[in-house]
Amino acid sequence: NYRYREAIHKWDEALQLTPEDATLYEMKSQVLMSLHEMFPAVHAAEMAVQRNPRSWDAWQTLGRAQLGLGEIALAIRSFQVSLHIFPMNPEVWKEDLSWARKLHEQQKATKTEAVQLLTKEKELVPESIPDYDFESDEIVAVCAAIAEKEKALSAAKTVVIVSASGTVETVAEKENSPTTPDETLFIRAR
Repeated sequence: NYRYREAIHKWDEALQLTPEDATLYEMKSQVLMSLHEMFPAVHAAEMAVQRNPRSWDAWQTLGRAQLGLGEIALAIRSFQVSLHIFPMNPEVWKEDLSWARKLHEQQKATKTEAVQLLTKEKELVPESIPDYDFESDEIVAVCAAIAEKEKALSAAKTVVIVSASGTVETVAEKENSPTTPDETLFIRAR
């Protein structure tokens, strides 16, 4: 009658009286899955398996609860144990195990696609430039020192002269006089 909360309450009362009954834990797990409470469902199914490790339906319920959590590999293992105990169970063969295997294949394909996409994006995206703190005291002090040095150099107006033969000469420029006697013989650089 879909009165799941009442059923859980009754199973909890029964478990207080008979805490070793695996069937009660297994049925409680099924109802918890119906309520989409997967963590408690897995816990109840694990308790059922601990109480009776030879119960194929407890292993089947554990596998279904593990699928609800997205633990596909664990669910496949639980379904395999269930089939090992009762190999003629068509429900586990046709529904549970085949569905879990399909999900596992889809999961592997999705992971492969994601890895390929990440590799492709890594190739396309240029390496990012590191973010520097341009307002730190050290950077401001360095910039101030460079500005002072530039002021001194611009006030002196020095000129580097390289002759055609390769001789390098640094000359201080005067206000209105040319720095070289013949502009054709020298290359001027600042």
